[in-house]
Amino acid sequence: MTQPPSQQPPQGGFGAPQEPQGTPQPPPQPQSPPPAPPQMPPAPPQTPPPAQPGYGYPAPGAQSGPGYPQAPGQPAPGPYAQQPGPYGAPAGPYGQQPGPYGQQPGYGYPQQQYPGAPVPGGSGGGPFKGKPAVIIGAALAGLLVVGGGIFFLTSGDDGEKKPVSKSSSDAVDPSTSPSVDQGDGKGDGREADDDLNAGRKAGEAKVLWSTKNDIDLPRNGAGVHGPWVVGDTLVKGMYRTVTGYSVADGKKKWDVPLPADICSAPGTPTADGKIVIGVKNGTTDRADCSDLQMIDLNTGKAGWKKSVKKNGTWDLMTDIGLAISGDTVTVGRTGNSSAYRVSDGKDLFGKPSGNCQPFAFAGGPKLIAAASCRTDDVDNPQHQIQEIDPATGKAKWTYQPKRGWEVEKVYSVSPLVVSLTQREEKKWGIIALKENGTLRSQLISDKGDNPAVDCGSDFGIFGEKLEGCTGVAADANTLYMMTADDTSGTSRTNKVLAFDLNTGKTKWKSAAPAERTMKPLRMEGGNVLVYLEPTYDKGGAIATIAATGGAPKVLLQHPASTSGIENFFSSRILYTGGSSFVVSDRVTASNDEEEKEQTTMMAFGK
Repeated sequence: MTQPPSQQPPQGGFGAPQEPQGTPQPPPQPQSPPPAPPQMPPAPPQTPPPAQPGYGYPAPGAQSGPGYPQAPGQPAPGPYAQQPGPYGAPAGPYGQQPGPYGQQPGYGYPQQQYPGAPVPGGSGGGPFKGKPAVIIGAALAGLLVVGGGIFFLTSGDDGEKKPVSKSSSDAVDPSTSPSVDQGDGKGDGREADDDLNAGRKAGEAKVLWSTKNDIDLPRNGAGVHGPWVVGDTLVKGMYRTVTGYSVADGKKKWDVPLPADICSAPGTPTADGKIVIGVKNGTTDRADCSDLQMIDLNTGKAGWKKSVKKNGTWDLMTDIGLAISGDTVTVGRTGNSSAYRVSDGKDLFGKPSGNCQPFAFAGGPKLIAAASCRTDDVDNPQHQIQEIDPATGKAKWTYQPKRGWEVEKVYSVSPLVVSLTQREEKKWGIIALKENGTLRSQLISDKGDNPAVDCGSDFGIFGEKLEGCTGVAADANTLYMMTADDTSGTSRTNKVLAFDLNTGKTKWKSAAPAERTMKPLRMEGGNVLVYLEPTYDKGGAIATIAATGGAPKVLLQHPASTSGIENFFSSRILYTGGSSFVVSDRVTASNDEEEKEQTTMMAFGK
């Protein structure tokens, strides 16, 4: 079965921008400048739920003045960015953010190798679980002033298209020492055999190994957290188990059983291979996502465990979002936050004083927070973007968008690229910030180009996680994004767009090969690493696009004979050490027998 078509953004493309009047004022300067390191990894496409109301143009006569967006062509009132200050008490629980934003990592829809429609599963019950995700792609309707800079808007009536992001980081090259089978003699990796490689053609990669599901799952199946590669081990979490596999042969190296469902995980582990995952504090629908478990991914040994302390009546009503930067793991959730030292579990910092509270984080080489401020109108929120010192929790700088604009996702931590949305007027935009937190640029797409990002499909309602999207990569001066699939011809195809982060303008476009689609994964040796997605008769492929543009150059062509297996309904892709790993995002089936026959991972190499 082939993969379903990608979501289509509104038609019409981005139009020519109009310069607003007035001179933008920079946001508050940082207390100390941040460092500048790498980017962060990728993950595969998701299929969207039914379309939601489309993004519209700014309403004529929209409210003007500081803190409000302007309709295209209207002069900006200036100054552009309001400074943080006191706000009125909110209606209801503090920091309430209406609208479904934060996704939980690693949740996708079921694979396609079974009959019937997929049933998305949640990480537990409760009123805020199981909200479907939306994927972006949009048309420029005009420009708008937001927190010190211009911003593009979206318009359309064929379904809501929101940008959401994931940073990407280079994977560690693993060694390829085979695992030692110490168990029942069966192992877990299905080694390359005549069945999988018999149809392989000259020039195509080998199937190194594949695995099938060996976990008894609940009726709706389970989503996958990860994968992460540490040394010669590929690790993923699913349901109530975290498992390490040998990258050389796919055989299981270790298991960490857990007492309840995994409900959250960060995008990346620490530099020395440790991770902290969120686990439900019980097995009923009333259980909270509030227990933390540290695991050393090098050895499969479980370390410290502790529960997040509930801070008030409204705390922990949604699943938590975890992010790791340095030796710090942050726990974001609606109206509250906390942080712990990964190495020993020590409390580092918690909810700060003041009217503005962090509720979500993105980790990696820097720690970026999204904060929500108390206002007198819950439908007109005030958000902030901050760089946080991971040791103390102190903000190094604060950038404040215009009132009504909400932080959606972080596409890249370094360089910092953030998407924001305005729910009431159904607009969205992407900005790049400088090292000191001032505006660097806005992204402006050419007419007819519809940038898109994949962001999963099962998440909490209030935006607790800034990480989590794929289809985007960045280097110091350029952001690379895929476009939504073009289905105007006889088959699907798309492009990769390169945006200059200093100007926001498109630098170049690279078209996928005929009848193919592709998505950026991360940077590789100065080039953009992309995944050419499989079709019913073509295997997937790992390729690179030069930083100056041009056609994709294939590094590893997966065999066409196994495209039907590789073509998971939703998957995550890793490329490291010259091998590629395709990991199904979700496992589910109509009965236990089919469940155990589900292929969950495939490895390809020369």
